[in-house]
Amino acid sequence: MAIYSIKDIEKLTGIKAHTLRVWEQRYGIIKPERTETNIRFYNDDDLRKVMNIALLNRNGIKISKIVKMQPGEIQEHVATFTTMNTELAAQLDALSLSVVEMDEYKFNKIIQVHIDQNGFADTMINVLFPLIEKLNLLWLTGSITPVQEVFMTNLVKQKILTAVDKESATIPRVGKKFLLFLPQGERQELTLLYLHFLIKSRGFQSIYLGNELSVADLTDAKKFSEPDYLFSIITETHTDGSLPLYIKTIRENFSKSHFLMTGYQPLSQGVNSEEKLTVFKSLQEAIDFLDLVGPSTDEEPFPSKSR
Repeated sequence: MAIYSIKDIEKLTGIKAHTLRVWEQRYGIIKPERTETNIRFYNDDDLRKVMNIALLNRNGIKISKIVKMQPGEIQEHVATFTTMNTELAAQLDALSLSVVEMDEYKFNKIIQVHIDQNGFADTMINVLFPLIEKLNLLWLTGSITPVQEVFMTNLVKQKILTAVDKESATIPRVGKKFLLFLPQGERQELTLLYLHFLIKSRGFQSIYLGNELSVADLTDAKKFSEPDYLFSIITETHTDGSLPLYIKTIRENFSKSHFLMTGYQPLSQGVNSEEKLTVFKSLQEAIDFLDLVGPSTDEEPFPSKSR
């Protein structure tokens, strides 16, 4: 069983430590244990209880009313909010709770409601990416376990792959061809998979090679298909200054292709856009680029040097 400090509970639930102490003293909602040095700590049951209470409280139910509810009644109210098109903050609370509890049914139910009402692209941008960002931060600070982070990642990956499959089954792709890959050591697979979905949804051809791709593997792919565009994300690797050499090697091997890239490393190392090389400062810039790519024209969406 995991244990949490009051700061961990604050990060995971959004309830300020001061407010949590008031709730403890005034309503006795939870009774934390204490270390030998008299420091509060909480267990998994405490965390789930506070997350449920926080979700109801944010949706307009007063704390004085919540504390009078039986556990089953609280769960019924929480279940109601997870099936409604509530505000995004409340949805993120409910999704965070489903990850902490490793409740796949609840997670899928919340996401499917948003997809049905707003579409998959909107769900990724406004719900899933903010959730990933929140939980990754909590994982880094030790507030959630690696197992919970992997659980969430795999569920999101399943959603993207399902959306990609639906796009693949509609019409044949005959427009521009993209080849997507991640260098060895990169972990941005969910973002790259989402770009794979966006490319297909716009009617383009997309070849997804995934992560851990060496330069030799990438060069082998050229033997079978030469793309109009290469797309990669470089965030964690090439911190030793070898990024310019890596880019040069890729461009020499794919001299006819336009190399698109984003991520922390090219931005922090000052890699600039030039002919047949475009560096995006954000995911939104990449999406805007895709919106301007013509299905069959040889013209670039915009002059690379102007970026």
